[in-house]
Amino acid sequence: MHIDILSAVPDLLSSPFSHSIMKRAQQRGLLEVQTHNLRNWAINKHAQIDDYQFGGGAGMVIMPEPLANAIDALQQTRTYDEIIFLTPDGKRFEQADANQLSLAQNLLLICGHYKGIDERIRQTYVTREISIGDYVLSGGELAAAVLVDAIGRLIPGVLNDETSALTDSFQDDMLAPPVYTRPATWRELEVPEVLLCGDPKKVDAWRMEQSIARTQARRPDLWDKHETES
Repeated sequence: MHIDILSAVPDLLSSPFSHSIMKRAQQRGLLEVQTHNLRNWAINKHAQIDDYQFGGGAGMVIMPEPLANAIDALQQTRTYDEIIFLTPDGKRFEQADANQLSLAQNLLLICGHYKGIDERIRQTYVTREISIGDYVLSGGELAAAVLVDAIGRLIPGVLNDETSALTDSFQDDMLAPPVYTRPATWRELEVPEVLLCGDPKKVDAWRMEQSIARTQARRPDLWDKHETES
């Protein structure tokens, strides 16, 4: 998978993809992430990419021409399955979206900044708008990092144990059950005996019970969704 990211401050994205699972995914040739400085397509020698908004009001807006020039240039090298704008008013990102996007070959992510981007870019180029939650960040860079991580870990071969992603929270609209590791007794707290019994069927049944109970208690909205779809 190849992911291009357009950003006004690309240095914010240097760390998230340089460590842990995302680093290994790139080293294995399974994921390629390239960040592009929007100022490379600025309209003048001052590297201007933003201007005041029509109608007045606080906050600058990223101009359409730099973004259009950048997108046009990138589209000369590849065809994108989706051009995604990270924005608070987009669809809330869920595990099902990550699952779907992990099947893509090429994605282009646009990071908003300042007050946002000119609406005409959204109308002309953007195929999907995504929000990672009901709050506002300084820019779309952190949201882009979240998106790439959620998608990238689902690519076959990225995780050492590919079944791990299938048992994550939100797969099948359920929360994951509690997990334990050594020692079996820690500060007088015991690991549930069933996890030590060596019977996979009993362990699976216990985990399912715990997953159901945790989802019902903590995310009744997810449980209702699970019941509706099952």
